[in-house]
Amino acid sequence: MENIYPVYDQLISRAEKEQFLNQKACVFWLTGLSGSGKTTIAKHVERVLFNKGFFIQTIDGDNVRSGLCNNLSFSLEDRKENIRRIAELTALNIRQGIICINTFVSPTKAIREMAKEIIGEKDYFEIFINTPLEACEKRDVKGLYKKARAGEIKGFTGIDSPFEKPDRPSLTISTESSIQESASQLINFMMSKVVLT
Repeated sequence: MENIYPVYDQLISRAEKEQFLNQKACVFWLTGLSGSGKTTIAKHVERVLFNKGFFIQTIDGDNVRSGLCNNLSFSLEDRKENIRRIAELTALNIRQGIICINTFVSPTKAIREMAKEIIGEKDYFEIFINTPLEACEKRDVKGLYKKARAGEIKGFTGIDSPFEKPDRPSLTISTESSIQESASQLINFMMSKVVLT
């Protein structure tokens, strides 16, 4: 197949950048309901790994929605486009040797499969933050569940739009344990994948 992006062959290679950064680039894609703890875990993990000398990029729904995807709604079609853009951005980051932690509801199996295909299966690790809906609603740190129950938000995942649990995630984390314990599970898993051998 003809290379339609020949400029990539003229740039510093991913392998050379990974050697420079002394790490293996890939993405840890955290999926779960809103309020499940994805971002809280990611922030903790990013700090720990950064302090260990790794170069990390956390891509979160809020920081993407404020810029790159600020023209998208929360309809299923726009959610798919949101994830497509994120996956393309992630693939570019991985090419630069960067370890990515992505925190997105990404509610359907098809949407997550699309992301994996764009990024590449060998670089994609799906992390299921398995928090029951009741616990997410109880936290409701942004007040979104309350608004969804009142009909102020339509198509809210877990209320009037489905969340499809992953069939075979790379790792499942139950946030019934502490944030530190949940983060430690992810750190241990990540360290087994990002150390350059």
